[in-house]
Amino acid sequence: MNKLIAGNWKMNCDRVSAQVLVADVVKGDIPGNVDVCFCPPFVYISDVVGDDFPKNIFFGGQDCSYYGENGAYTGDVSASMLKDLGCEYVILGHSERRQYHVESNNIISKKVEHAIKAGLKVIVCVGETEKERQEGLQNPVVIMQLKESIPEGVGGENLVIAYEPVWAIGTGKTATAQDVQEMHGVIRRYVQEKLDKPDLVRILYGGSVKPENAAELLQIENVDGALVGGASLKVDQFLAIIAAAK
Repeated sequence: MNKLIAGNWKMNCDRVSAQVLVADVVKGDIPGNVDVCFCPPFVYISDVVGDDFPKNIFFGGQDCSYYGENGAYTGDVSASMLKDLGCEYVILGHSERRQYHVESNNIISKKVEHAIKAGLKVIVCVGETEKERQEGLQNPVVIMQLKESIPEGVGGENLVIAYEPVWAIGTGKTATAQDVQEMHGVIRRYVQEKLDKPDLVRILYGGSVKPENAAELLQIENVDGALVGGASLKVDQFLAIIAAAK
């Protein structure tokens, strides 16, 4: 199973810089045994998706609507719209969505249902806050997020789980190798016990992943790739992280 390196651009780039970024990364030395997914802002997806990319290059959305395929939901973007634009993946439950848009596990679960129905693969994000870790609650918090955010019957290659400790998102802080190994072990055990086709479910680490720490993180047991934020906006840095995954 290939490792997956997914770049979450968040609310960054303009149309031209988005096109240049994808083109420059794809021109780089991307190993054939690493899957790469670009997740640009919705408005630029159609500007960067193409038919002539290598088979291990994919595109994804950063979120999708809770309300289904279509309807009177001003400003929403449905999973089927993402699929229609050429997306293969969608990120759901990112800590910034949970925090700034007050998205609950139940809301995320409904989005997962819509995305799977539309034919997308989902990257479901889970992770504890700094306070929860200090109180020793990281395991039950993450297990509850998994239980409530992933509907029954979802698993296999259609599901990717991203462990992103909230305190490491955009802060420059990175979980220690031991922290990552322990939490990915917790997630892997849950996957094996509770989900369909568990051996096909990939678990990514997300949280200030950089070229300087990528090799160490990606060799940890049960780390099947990375969800990359800021570094995915810089060609050299993103390519270095991709290279570390081979």
